[in-house]
Amino acid sequence: AMCAPGFSSLSSRRPDAVEAARSSKSYCRRASPNRRVAKVFAKVETHTTDVVVIGGGIGGLCAGALCALYGKKVTVVESHSVAGGAAHSWKRNGYTFESGPSLYSGMSKWPTTNPCGQVLHALDEPLTCVEYNTWMVHVPEGSFLTEVGNDQFVDVLREYVADVDGVNAADEWLRLKELMKPLAKASSALPPSAVRTDLGAVVTLARFVPGLLAAAPVLPEIMAPYSKFMEKNDIRHPFVKNWMEVLCFLLSGAPASGTLAAEIGYMFDDWYKPNSTLEFPVGGSEAIVDALTRGLRKNGGRLEVNSHVAGINFDDATKRATGVTLKDGTVITATESVISNCTVWDTLKILPPNAMEECRADGSGKKWVDDVHETKMCASFMHLHLGIDATGLPPDLEIHHIYVEDWARGVTAEQNMVLVSIASVLDPTLAPTGKHVIHAYTPGNEPVELWQGLERGSDEYEKLKDTRSQILWRAVEKAIPDVRVRVECQYVGSPLTQQRWQRRHKGTYGGTGWITPDSDTIPITTAATPMAGLLVVGDSNFPGPGVPSVAAHGWSAAHELVPFWKQCAMLDKVAP
Repeated sequence: AMCAPGFSSLSSRRPDAVEAARSSKSYCRRASPNRRVAKVFAKVETHTTDVVVIGGGIGGLCAGALCALYGKKVTVVESHSVAGGAAHSWKRNGYTFESGPSLYSGMSKWPTTNPCGQVLHALDEPLTCVEYNTWMVHVPEGSFLTEVGNDQFVDVLREYVADVDGVNAADEWLRLKELMKPLAKASSALPPSAVRTDLGAVVTLARFVPGLLAAAPVLPEIMAPYSKFMEKNDIRHPFVKNWMEVLCFLLSGAPASGTLAAEIGYMFDDWYKPNSTLEFPVGGSEAIVDALTRGLRKNGGRLEVNSHVAGINFDDATKRATGVTLKDGTVITATESVISNCTVWDTLKILPPNAMEECRADGSGKKWVDDVHETKMCASFMHLHLGIDATGLPPDLEIHHIYVEDWARGVTAEQNMVLVSIASVLDPTLAPTGKHVIHAYTPGNEPVELWQGLERGSDEYEKLKDTRSQILWRAVEKAIPDVRVRVECQYVGSPLTQQRWQRRHKGTYGGTGWITPDSDTIPITTAATPMAGLLVVGDSNFPGPGVPSVAAHGWSAAHELVPFWKQCAMLDKVAP
């Protein structure tokens, strides 16, 4: 049964900024959806800088912009014609299609515990967002509207979810919320912007000691897999457990057994406190990329697109990374550091053979390489991008829809869970007048092995794309039953699409596997490597995928390169 949303009309959810953009934007409706406008980019000249960043994804832009803010000379080189990495967007026929994340919070409000929101605040780059608090859920129990920020979810549970073995789902959810309060508080006790790996940490962490001491009783719990927390507290209702598995997978790309309880504590603090809201940036994820790019450039940094790195330069005498060489032969020398926003597997490919293994006499370089090879890869995505005629659709159509076909298979199973984002619901500038733009995707559960060896454009490849995208259509049809007859343009993306356009090893979503039920130790979030002059950021490093995670790496990289007193001054602004 469908729960009638009955939420406020679309027009009541548009900020003035969106209305202004609607009136000023001109739309290009081209006859061919594949026609592209040729752009001419100037060749990057050979030059010397303090820091060179490989890759203009969110992690790389955060690292580069913060380094520039701290006074470093920075060049960010991006292989694609646009920055953004997994968060980049692209335009066709007046539609803006997003390739990456669609669920945001803590990006525009202040104060915030979101590391990316803190980067934007540090850069004085405010982000205009539309606030909302609802999403649609399509699960085996039925389809219903749920909210963040209040107890409406309890009413949904009472109406749609039956008792199991004498356990009431609504009562168990309320009990879980109470149990989560200490974890939520503890999870925000230490911001990533305060962490560093040298003795200066004694100073940068000092102001947070009272909060850490208060959190001490639950620190062992937040540094363990969330599945252990649920087991310890006897969370038994299948729907509540399944719902938490969904949230874990959305946050980390891993099930509860592979998700740090601190991540769930952070989410609870952000989503389930009174009057919480989600946020959608006006302009989509591109607005975040643009804000970080402005922050980089206004502080003297450079962003060079269409600049593919062929290799990281390494000095055998000093055992240090010294810069990069681009595919066209341009050399960019880095006097302080190379920061790689490539995946760790792609970073190894562009290092000279055995350079990392031999960079340290203590063998730590070889251990780092071994750890990279042992790091488990997340699966990839199937993407369905649609531009549709919105005539007759309800004005209170929801932006987000979560679709699960079978709880028994688990949320990490392939072809089982889909996220649908109809971004133009909240930001009409992303589609022509009277249209909607839709992005449906399997969130990190498409096997990469299934696609390896296929030739893009071949009959076999196109047939597999069609087959593997059918679950995406089923999910979208839950939101818009007649969507197929409304389609004006459509594009299907596969792991090979992600591998090609985002230069990601096998099209992977990132890294995982650091957290297990048997883990004795938890890695720290750090950009450091054993090689002098080389830092790494991004979603293939602990704690894995997600905008907050990669932004935390940006903080870590910057603070490997600046003294603790400059970091303390920054903390006065972003984490007073």
